[in-house]
Amino acid sequence: MELDYLATILLSSLSSASILLIAAMGLAVVFGLMGVINLAHSEFLMIGAYAALTVTKAGVPYILSIPIAVMITMSIGAIVEMLIVRRLYGRLFDTMLATWGLSMFFMQLVVVIFGTSTVSVATIPQFNVSIGEYSLDGYRLLMILVAALMFLFVYLLMTKTVYGMKARASIQQPEMAQAIGIDSNRVNTLTFSIGCGLAGFAGAILLPLVPATPTMGLAFAVKSFLAVVVAGPVALTGTVLTTLGLSGGSSITASFLSSVIGEVFFFLITALLLWLYPCGISAKWRRKL
Repeated sequence: MELDYLATILLSSLSSASILLIAAMGLAVVFGLMGVINLAHSEFLMIGAYAALTVTKAGVPYILSIPIAVMITMSIGAIVEMLIVRRLYGRLFDTMLATWGLSMFFMQLVVVIFGTSTVSVATIPQFNVSIGEYSLDGYRLLMILVAALMFLFVYLLMTKTVYGMKARASIQQPEMAQAIGIDSNRVNTLTFSIGCGLAGFAGAILLPLVPATPTMGLAFAVKSFLAVVVAGPVALTGTVLTTLGLSGGSSITASFLSSVIGEVFFFLITALLLWLYPCGISAKWRRKL
């Protein structure tokens, strides 16, 4: 086997895993850290994409539309937490039903406003990276760096800041946190909105690769959720490992065999890991983030 071909496959698989990690990071924060199953996660990703698209069409450079999309999704996430999710903590099934209904509402709202047509950003310069005789989409490769920086940002936010310590205290020991003066409600609102903002960031940054449609988030929803569930209680680092292993392995399998076999690999290995580690692969890790 040619080294150029092998390098092309490895980089392509790593970029595919990075794209899934970008989409799953917000879910890792909300579900992995807060224990909230947000079935509207894919719709927040969609909202971020449409927000970036709308701002770009208004004349704002695409790179500046990304933080605007993050702020919009964070604001919506904060409202959702205060009006809906806050009343349902500890009621897992009710939270699933509420966020499922919210996802349908957001999807239909986007259909009413934007229609069902597929729209993409045309202002992003396309470039390729050559490896011998082979060529890869440069923007897809850039997602490897974006995923690494995104993980580093979230990890440092949760481990090296005052907010991060308050967030982990509010989630792990809510009664003790309130006893020492931490406003758990405010911290939980901020944590949920950050998770939604990360989803919005994913939608905006992936817009050149995944054109905006009302159902665009569904392409990532199932795999993102499975990756976070397999990761277990160590949400962030566990999700990195599961997305790299599952999505990367699926992509490599698809390269040598077929895309169908690649999908089968993803779900088969997921089922096997859940059977072997019903509480997640990180259940016995000492690290808790």
